Amino acid sequence: MRKLIESTFVTLDGVIGSPEKWGSPYWDEEHSGYADALFSSCDALLLGRVTYEAFAGVWPKMEAAGDADAARMNALPKYVASRTLTETTWNATLIEGDVAEEVARIKELPGRNILKYGTGELDRVLLEHQLVDEYHFWMFPVVAGGGQRLFDGIDTTHLKLTRSTQFASGIVVLVYEPGR
Repeated sequence: MRKLIESTFVTLDGVIGSPEKWGSPYWDEEHSGYADALFSSCDALLLGRVTYEAFAGVWPKMEAAGDADAARMNALPKYVASRTLTETTWNATLIEGDVAEEVARIKELPGRNILKYGTGELDRVLLEHQLVDEYHFWMFPVVAGGGQRLFDGIDTTHLKLTRSTQFASGIVVLVYEPGR
């Protein structure tokens, strides 16, 4: 079975919203190397509507500008969970019907890992049905002071730390699996 891996940027005070505002000073070669290795381990993406729309607006332009990673990002199959979208572009399939059932089915398909970027409403369903196999929380050494928080509204959930990676920039990636 394929693993579903979530990769999320988060501040020390738990903010996940607008990482372009607080994260970019820390993006360096170590950050890129880790992100590239994680990205290379997958052959599909799972995205919520907000992340999908943000990515679809940026990655095609990056490929046109000659970004080497953008071609692979644009070519990867994408599965999009949304209650409001009626169609997708950017090599994406809209998940229709029961999201948990469909994500479980996608995980059973042959292939490599499925990577999920961002944390939001979709995570409530994924947590409730224990569909995420591995979380990569990128803790940035910054306090945002306000904004959307990691797992807002989620009931108590226990995770097991399996490894951590510290970068010279101060970012620490904490890798968790379900359970305790």
